[in-house]
Amino acid sequence: MYKTVKNPIEKKITPFSRAALDLDVEKEVERIEKGLRQAVYHQLHRQGAVVGISGGIDSSVVLALCARAFGPERVVGILLPEKESSPENIDLAHRLAEQYQVNAIIENISAALDGFDCYRRRDEAIRRIFPEYQTGWGIKMVLSGNLLEESTLNIFRLVVADLQGHEYSKRLPLKEYLEVMASSNFKQRARMSLLYYHAESRNFAVVGTANKNEHDLGFFVKFGDGGMDVNPIGHLFKSQVYQLGKYLDLPEEILERAPTTDTYPGGSTQEEFFYRIPFDILDTIWLGWKQGISNDEIARALGLSKEQVERVVADIAQKIKTTTYLRAPIIYMEEEI
Repeated sequence: MYKTVKNPIEKKITPFSRAALDLDVEKEVERIEKGLRQAVYHQLHRQGAVVGISGGIDSSVVLALCARAFGPERVVGILLPEKESSPENIDLAHRLAEQYQVNAIIENISAALDGFDCYRRRDEAIRRIFPEYQTGWGIKMVLSGNLLEESTLNIFRLVVADLQGHEYSKRLPLKEYLEVMASSNFKQRARMSLLYYHAESRNFAVVGTANKNEHDLGFFVKFGDGGMDVNPIGHLFKSQVYQLGKYLDLPEEILERAPTTDTYPGGSTQEEFFYRIPFDILDTIWLGWKQGISNDEIARALGLSKEQVERVVADIAQKIKTTTYLRAPIIYMEEEI
């Protein structure tokens, strides 16, 4: 007679939760630093790094990583304000550069943008929607609706605020939306040009600051802030970038402030401009979707309904699909053989 023996090793299944986003931060920082040195020194044959710094969480983390990877003497932080930039951003970027003992250079791009007629082109489009709009008013673009509350299309609204603080909002027609975006993108492309000037004059590499949310969902300007030699945080969700920021001891003001676009003089946050839900919820749903976790299980982990999760997943998939061209390589017309 044979005796049945239970298997002493039972497979333990850990339920999906927000903790799925948690990193071994020390290990990840070491891995990125090693990768930066390999990419810059051995693959690109450059001698250091140039980083555009804005006082935001992403550029702050990248500057800190570069200072650790190369030493502060081989890193230059470039501040690239223009006349509509927030003064707070400049102050925070300076404080960060001082903390990591990195040389900081200010390049005001207002004159370059005037040369491109950036402001005039944008304002002409705005006045077709708001004829009363005047230079000096606040401006911001927002996506309507919170994805957790309702299902809405990614249709932008233009919000302007007069000098007394009264706000007016209208849906952006396609023609005006394209003109406002195209003219505003001069800002990112002018900054990229100056980053490469400072990099090439030192034989340094341009190290980019786009995280996974920005890169994969298309929240960047092609040949603007998407122009770089190395991207050390493009694989990290925004909430994971914050984990690195805490480990790297960034100033509390940077860790606690809401991420902003700093493109329009109306102070819009990244959430209201593009993402429409908080990053910790967005990132958890996105990771679960990538891992093949059911919408029901994701919903239970976050205390949401299945319908709410489905709306967010659909929005992620739609943004990835419609911005594929931003990530596409240059198309060459090769000779037939």
